Amino acid sequence: MKRKEWSIQTSGRGFTDLTARASAFVRESGVRDGMCNFFLVHTSASLILGENADPSVRRDLEAFFTRLVPDGDPSYEHDTEGPDDMPSHIRTVLTQNSVAIPVVAGELALGTWQALYLWEHRKIPHDRRVIATVW
Repeated sequence: MKRKEWSIQTSGRGFTDLTARASAFVRESGVRDGMCNFFLVHTSASLILGENADPSVRRDLEAFFTRLVPDGDPSYEHDTEGPDDMPSHIRTVLTQNSVAIPVVAGELALGTWQALYLWEHRKIPHDRRVIATVW
């Protein structure tokens, strides 16, 4: 088993592709066949497996979540850090903060069009922490 922790600086709401970093970690681990788990240690950002070829997919995801979970909704009680605070927590609960991916022949077993993304839900940049564990 190998573990690594990454600090990821986001630029605000949007997606950061972690695939190259995750793939390199698995190759360097020496694990040939097993599993790799990625865990995001936050409650207002997510990890997702998503389409990597057409950026309009990520734009559409963001547009959908903007309609589904609008910033500043007056029905939210929790707004300590601003109008995007509670929506960010809801977005995280509706998605995920952990992703497990099989390792086959020393590589992440991702599909042709799959990539691992950190999806920042807050409007301002944040320093996010990801723990990767392969076994």
